[in-house]
Amino acid sequence: MAKLLVIDDEANILFTIEQTLASENLHVLTANSGREGIQRFQQEQPDAVLVDVRLPDMTGLEVFKQLHQIDAKIPVIIMTAYSRTDNAIEAMRSGAFEYLLKPVDLGRLRSLVEQAIEVSAMNHKLVRLDTGQSETDEELGADYIVGNSEVMQTLYKSIGRVAPQDVTVLLQGETGTGKELVARAIHQYSSRSSKPFLAVNCAAISESLLESELFGHERGAFTGADQRRIGKFEQVSGGTIFLDEIGDMSLSTQAKSLRLLQQQQFERLGGNTTIQTDVRIIAATNKDLKSMVERDEFRQDLYYRLSGFTIVLPPLRERLDDVPAIANHFLKSISQKFARPALRWTDEALHAMKSYSWPGNVRELANAVQYAAVNTIGDAIYPSSLPAECLTDYRIENERDFHEVQAYVQRLLDIGESDIYRKVIQKTESILIDAALKHTSGNQQAAAERLGISRMTLRKKEREIEPDSEL
Repeated sequence: MAKLLVIDDEANILFTIEQTLASENLHVLTANSGREGIQRFQQEQPDAVLVDVRLPDMTGLEVFKQLHQIDAKIPVIIMTAYSRTDNAIEAMRSGAFEYLLKPVDLGRLRSLVEQAIEVSAMNHKLVRLDTGQSETDEELGADYIVGNSEVMQTLYKSIGRVAPQDVTVLLQGETGTGKELVARAIHQYSSRSSKPFLAVNCAAISESLLESELFGHERGAFTGADQRRIGKFEQVSGGTIFLDEIGDMSLSTQAKSLRLLQQQQFERLGGNTTIQTDVRIIAATNKDLKSMVERDEFRQDLYYRLSGFTIVLPPLRERLDDVPAIANHFLKSISQKFARPALRWTDEALHAMKSYSWPGNVRELANAVQYAAVNTIGDAIYPSSLPAECLTDYRIENERDFHEVQAYVQRLLDIGESDIYRKVIQKTESILIDAALKHTSGNQQAAAERLGISRMTLRKKEREIEPDSEL
């Protein structure tokens, strides 16, 4: 019978998982602290482990690393209610089997546990090689990448998996999706993190200067080259270089970059001396490189070299649930910059931002947050403070609400109802007052101010709607 060890300090979680997963083929063991979990692991030798990140005596990541010192092949699933970016990346970087957010979908958990046990069975048929090495837990802080959506969790896992592998990475995504942030995170979580990280935008430098920028040049290599210049590939030796918009690189520079990728060697422009370097390349593009290869606009051999591990960054419109968190992240920074710590979003403003498709992605959202902060008098930010283009979809939504009222009026007319004016006004007032009071937690003065009426008028309207209510 297979064994699963579950380590969590919440008794109800332990009970639910045990009741859900325990069967004639699976024995579920439980522990409510990290130390107890490690002890049970040594005693019971389970086939897989499920551990929470937050434990009373140590973190789940610390437990995971101690378990891997005992048995480097054990599949460990890490779960948490706290969706920190660095937790997800660190877990996957260290070799976790999977990383789950609470509340956990029990069907998915069952499937993952089955997969983990199958992997465990295969792993333990192989000869184990104990290197005696263990990784240390570093607070690298990649939390500037904001988002808790499923697509972002997948992104964090990809970063965690590829960061320690020292392979070339290709980042694909629309402009403004945060490709440089991802590149920096990969560098931070790699063995090169103590070495330099340099970003070069291939689209921002003219074709004639890009080769010199990357590879350097010797004195007299071209008109104006009055002294030797060290290129980026030489400067960043030992570290990571981020080539943004690599689809804009000329074919001649592509050829030279291919040689560097293959041999870690190059010559400066105008020079004959071969220079050895040691650099990891992370490339990024918002273009379809495969189509460019078919049109002979991008070298096929370079494309295959770059695309060994590809990460596709999702556009913001595909993760609109992350918009409030990202907007709050930017607002916090801007509030400090403008010395306005009390700035806050209203629910209406957040709703308006979630209704917009953000063609400029996170970069456009950052600009919109700054615009709204500058445009706001007082502390509360309303939709009216946002850029006009961000309200297009929000207005359409409001227009739909108007059409619903219009349809209600038409229904009353169709059935021959009388006294329609009073009924529609009363229904609309009831919705308005109820919504305003809920929004202000029952504060009549605040609700009246939001509605643009006096508190006395609000009380009067409430009596008309609910004649028996005591005010």
